[in-house]
Amino acid sequence: MKLKPWQKKSFLILTVLAVFYGMIYADVVMRARHAWLQGEQFWRWADHPEERAADLQRKQAAELVQLEQKLKDGKEAREDYDRDKELLAFRYEQMRQESCNKYAYVWYQTAVDLFSPPESKWVKLSREKMPLAKERWKAELRAKKIPFEDYMID
Repeated sequence: MKLKPWQKKSFLILTVLAVFYGMIYADVVMRARHAWLQGEQFWRWADHPEERAADLQRKQAAELVQLEQKLKDGKEAREDYDRDKELLAFRYEQMRQESCNKYAYVWYQTAVDLFSPPESKWVKLSREKMPLAKERWKAELRAKKIPFEDYMID
């Protein structure tokens, strides 16, 4: 059976569209999975702060080694190195003070708001955990006696 030229073109166009939409679907699902995994990481860190502290310490040490290498190679002046070292310490101290529950909630919310539709497994899991993370965040704020209203959290 031989296809007519218009049939070949139509088939090609439909195939390209199907591949294009398939790629978009896969991308959105993978991004939702990434957001859910990030939420899970922060959820775990909220339960195990020592793991987060160790991770931040490891990352800070790696960045400090890079700064020292720049100084050693002569790519950075001593004054710049000292300033960058202080900024690095400040940035990581700020990260240590951030709420893991807040970030877990934000990552779950990201999966739900930005990566649905389609209603993937990761979006469903995020939708289930999002209110739990929000409640944990609120409890943390109450424990720290930080005043807030619900509209401030959403």
